[in-house]
Amino acid sequence: MSFKPGAHLSLPSTETHPLAGRTILQIIPELEAGGAERTAVDIAKGLTDVGARALVATEGGRLVAELQAKGGVWLPFPAASKNPVAMALNVRKLVELCREEEVELIHARSRAPAWVALAAAKILKLPFVTTYHGSYNSRSTVKTLYNSVMARGDVVIANSAYTAGLILDKHPVARDKVRVVNRGTNFSAFAPAAVSADRVQALRKAWGVEPHQRIVLLPGRLTGWKGQRVLIEAARIMRDGGDTDTAFILAGDAQGRDSYVKELDGLIAKAGLEGRVKRVGHCSDMPAAMLSAAVVAVPSTSAEAFGRVAVEAQAMGTPVVVSDLGAVPETVLAPPQVTPAERTGWHVPPDDAAALAAGLREALDLRPSAREALARRARVHVERHFSLEAMVAETLDVYCALLGR
Repeated sequence: MSFKPGAHLSLPSTETHPLAGRTILQIIPELEAGGAERTAVDIAKGLTDVGARALVATEGGRLVAELQAKGGVWLPFPAASKNPVAMALNVRKLVELCREEEVELIHARSRAPAWVALAAAKILKLPFVTTYHGSYNSRSTVKTLYNSVMARGDVVIANSAYTAGLILDKHPVARDKVRVVNRGTNFSAFAPAAVSADRVQALRKAWGVEPHQRIVLLPGRLTGWKGQRVLIEAARIMRDGGDTDTAFILAGDAQGRDSYVKELDGLIAKAGLEGRVKRVGHCSDMPAAMLSAAVVAVPSTSAEAFGRVAVEAQAMGTPVVVSDLGAVPETVLAPPQVTPAERTGWHVPPDDAAALAAGLREALDLRPSAREALARRARVHVERHFSLEAMVAETLDVYCALLGR
């Protein structure tokens, strides 16, 4: 079977699906918040829905409970280790685990555990799948070799056309093995009608946002390339231009980057934006967060391999302003890519606070009718190209083809 990326597909029933009764193992360092982690849980649910056993070897994380609630099986495993000696020992552990659980296919979602999984798959003669989730840094020959494991799967899944281009540029030997499977979003959860007013109000209260304030939301872990510095400067520009009723929310974990957090707090204080730019930590209710926002900002300063946040914002009907960089522009339609009447968001140059401020102002200034029309277009666009059902069906199709082989 072969499907085009983004196609809407329906899974066969459990009784007829060729994966029913088969055992698939995914391996990932941890199950914390993130695109790779969320995808692992989504695919585990898709497997259980068709009667397969969905195992995930990982050290743990906040998504383990959700994995188990959706029928997946957590196998505690030191998958985050990058120590060469520990990785060599992990090969033996993984081989034993796969034999014990009668695993029939291994799917790796990160580089260090992928080396372990590749070795185990070769020993056991199992099909091996990788998903290229990031635009991995390869500034040296050694780093390129380390990254190359993600292009050594029997099938190499790219989560966007941009990512596929990176793979083919850096690892041309994978040319015949690359398959684009766009990251999928659960449009049942990310739907305005599915979010109660109470959930939105609870978030606004937790964030300390005043009733009259509009929210510009930047969801993402606190790391330099996510663009928090750029948003802080854009907030200063907007304040100096007369904006007095917008709160800027930085929602994401610091993940141990204490020096960066200190830097951000210093920038906020220096700009006199205390109380207007807020760090609120991890948000566990992203649909409500998107709906609470007047605009979502994705001001990345380095290329993103997909850009899940932009899809989720459009699904909720919230205008989105993104850096014209990496894969994110694939998910958001804007001139000159389309006509102004077909716009679903805004593209701005990366690391340009003035351009970001201008895009945010334009989105905030939309009249109600224009905002509603934009929301309808955006929802149709993302449903057509980035559905969870399509991602799951296309991934399971990869498994079927390899196991059928």
